[in-house]
Amino acid sequence: MRQTRIIVGILVLVIAGGGFWIAMKGGHFGPIGGSGKSANQVQIGGPFELTDHLGNPVTDSSYQGRYTLVFFGFTFCPDVCPTTLSTISAALDMLGDDVKRVRPLFITVDPERDTPEYLREYLVHFHPGIVGLTGTPEQIKSVAKAYGVYYAKSLQEGDDPEDYLVDHTSLTFFMDEDGEYAAHFSHSTQAKAMADKMKKILSEDS
Repeated sequence: MRQTRIIVGILVLVIAGGGFWIAMKGGHFGPIGGSGKSANQVQIGGPFELTDHLGNPVTDSSYQGRYTLVFFGFTFCPDVCPTTLSTISAALDMLGDDVKRVRPLFITVDPERDTPEYLREYLVHFHPGIVGLTGTPEQIKSVAKAYGVYYAKSLQEGDDPEDYLVDHTSLTFFMDEDGEYAAHFSHSTQAKAMADKMKKILSEDS
């Protein structure tokens, strides 16, 4: 059943609407695909302690010195997540040598089901550089809050409590070498547009 859901999810080409929310706190997050910082912009990113898909403990410091491309999702996601991860994979392929400067991170919003083993099984379908991250519910809540990411189980009365979806923010965040916000992309961003934006930012920092 699980393998079937993974395969079906990967083959889905239509992007369904996911949960989409950014905590504004009186600030301005900027346009989709935007970049740069302003005095009014809400802080994005911060410290975290998680476990990667190989079972290794990691923190935000583990990726310092490299740009990170951060997407929150879950392995049972039927549409938005596999589509976005496929877009990220294609964009990474377009970066050429610059791909060495970027570490893509897939952070689960479903830690109860997404163990390192499940993440490892799932990510073989995408770019080999993508790192899956999971943790305790408290750790996931903390990192999601740091990025202003909303997520919540979608479970109707009478549903199987083990068979649920998770509504979640579907943005992808591009963070610089110091873990500071550089840009973000919506789930409808095409791979070339994503790659072009990352190349521009990388070239300005080279």
